[in-house]
Amino acid sequence: MNATIKQLRAFVAVAKTRSLASASAQLHVSQPALSIAIRNLETSAGGPLFSRDSRQLALTPEGVEFLGRAEQLLRSWDQSFDALQQRFQLQRGQLALAVIPAFALNRLPPLLAAFHREHPQINLVLEDVVMERVVQSLQEGRAELGITFRPEALSGLEFIPFSRDRFVAVMPEDHPLAAEASVSWADLATSPFIAMNRGSAIRRWTDRAFSESGCDMQLFCEASQLSTIGQMVREGLGVSVVPSLCRSQMEGYGLAVTALEGPEISQEVGALIRNRGGLSAPARAFLQLLQSESGRL
Repeated sequence: MNATIKQLRAFVAVAKTRSLASASAQLHVSQPALSIAIRNLETSAGGPLFSRDSRQLALTPEGVEFLGRAEQLLRSWDQSFDALQQRFQLQRGQLALAVIPAFALNRLPPLLAAFHREHPQINLVLEDVVMERVVQSLQEGRAELGITFRPEALSGLEFIPFSRDRFVAVMPEDHPLAAEASVSWADLATSPFIAMNRGSAIRRWTDRAFSESGCDMQLFCEASQLSTIGQMVREGLGVSVVPSLCRSQMEGYGLAVTALEGPEISQEVGALIRNRGGLSAPARAFLQLLQSESGRL
């Protein structure tokens, strides 16, 4: 039989006050209940902790030795439970996120600012990585919550959509197609194309769209970051296709951003979580923020 926190508190209170009446008043329990708690603790310990040979309650040598340890155990318990309560109340803790760069750069900062204003004691850890590494970060436990396009294979993860992104064409402002309200894949095939690296989901979607349109991409260069693609387009090296999440970013580079005619690339954007183990209080709060702001994302 193991000692309980209630029994330890009863023992320390009686040992400090040397009075059942004072200890019961301090702990707000009856004297009989207090006596039972002490006896049960002594039964678990294997011997008496108080001498009952006199009218005044006195500690046995074993009781004297145990008092300091009991106080230390109670302090440790109180500190640990207080820390646990603070985590549930979002007064402390950490939230690890893995987010695709298109969202991290263009949508995430105001969300993090709003979350920090509401929960300033939560430490944030951010990985802004390509879609495939967002999935890997969740699977390997480095991140608790991801933001990404819907993966083609979830593999133990759950995807919670909150918006949809339709890809757009980007080109220099002086490009012959820049003034058009929309462009086709055949139009884009007439210029050098700067693509995402092979193996990425965006590259697969782009290749499929060119194939479905019956056009051949004039591949000029591959890059692993959309920001790099935007900078290369700004230098007049070619045209590209990017998520509309990047519209303000690309316009900030001085590029023309134009709607794409079919076949369109339209992908869900959402939160990625592990489907086992549940979410921490900070992760639940951030997911709720994402869902409440979904109309503006």
